[in-house]
Amino acid sequence: MSKEISLATVKEHNKPNDLWLIIDNRVYDVTKFLLEHPGGEDSLLEVAGRDGTKEFNDVGHSSEAREILKKFYIGDLAAEDIAKKKGPISATPTEANQETAAAPKQCCILH
Repeated sequence: MSKEISLATVKEHNKPNDLWLIIDNRVYDVTKFLLEHPGGEDSLLEVAGRDGTKEFNDVGHSSEAREILKKFYIGDLAAEDIAKKKGPISATPTEANQETAAAPKQCCILH
């Protein structure tokens, strides 16, 4: 079983000499990779101590880059923090859904 790491713990590791980040709810210690990162250290420092999934995916990393990332895996983001990221499921219809529900009912008749 993987070690669960809280978001609060990840946030503490946000410096060049102690750099953790989250990608796809997995936690990585990329401290030793900082100076080797082909995109430069700034791109890692921007997501230090937080979720960098969007930035990672936006760049379009290669399968080789994803393999390298595996070497730095240290655990999974805690389940409670994953649930918080997704937010509560609301039973209240969204504004768009309310507009759709209020629209006049239309029906098509095919001949």
